[in-house]
Amino acid sequence: MSATLEPHHRKQVEDAAARLRGLDNLLFVTGAGISADSGLPTYRGVGGLYDDAETEDGYPIEVCLSGPMFRREPSRTWRYIREIEQACRGAQPNAGHRRIAELERRLGRVWILTQNVDGLHHAAGSEQIIAIHGDIHELRCTSCRWRDRVADFAELDTRIDADTVPSCPRCDAVIRPDVVLFEELLPGPAIADLEREQRRGFDAVISIGTSGLFPYIVRPVLEAHVASKPTIDINPGVSAVSPFVDVHIQLGAAAAMDALLDALG
Repeated sequence: MSATLEPHHRKQVEDAAARLRGLDNLLFVTGAGISADSGLPTYRGVGGLYDDAETEDGYPIEVCLSGPMFRREPSRTWRYIREIEQACRGAQPNAGHRRIAELERRLGRVWILTQNVDGLHHAAGSEQIIAIHGDIHELRCTSCRWRDRVADFAELDTRIDADTVPSCPRCDAVIRPDVVLFEELLPGPAIADLEREQRRGFDAVISIGTSGLFPYIVRPVLEAHVASKPTIDINPGVSAVSPFVDVHIQLGAAAAMDALLDALG
């Protein structure tokens, strides 16, 4: 284990490793905090980008990035979607993402439930991902069945003006990233995947870098807690689930996951 850990952090990691050792059926629940070491912000807004009460348009960001606004003024919503994508552009997976992907390869069953739209779990090599809020790199037409995945929006921005709404190459309708905007329902397939995997059950649940504000994010941790299964919260601060877990590792995701896998051997 890293010699740079403070004694209390070392004890937290060792305690977590003791509870996880020998288990091969894990659920990771991740939020914006796991991407902080990749240079992405953790504050509010879709993708964690905006902290101001209002945007330059005079609207709260929740209004600009809402389903009703997109239907009414897609150009306004696209303006802020581009800013989110530009904040994600060039970001690379950090040790937190990579270590989870490593566990997926090593163990029998590892799933990720993530709130993040940055696609970094996918880039790290993880495959069993429930992106409950979508992925900003996945594009879809609002009219026909056209879909595509892009590495970034640079290709779109070379073909259209930055204030223009991108259109479908098949039917010319408006396209959008396949993400959940404010006031929109969660995607049915993702909910179905989550419910299916929860029915199968997990040996342990590890929450990383999430404040736990959404019930569907908190529920897997609380259900594991009630079932007396190991629960771990990796978060420098205190989240909604911190009081209910067996171990709270008060470190950033990258440092904690590096130390945890070292302790697991």
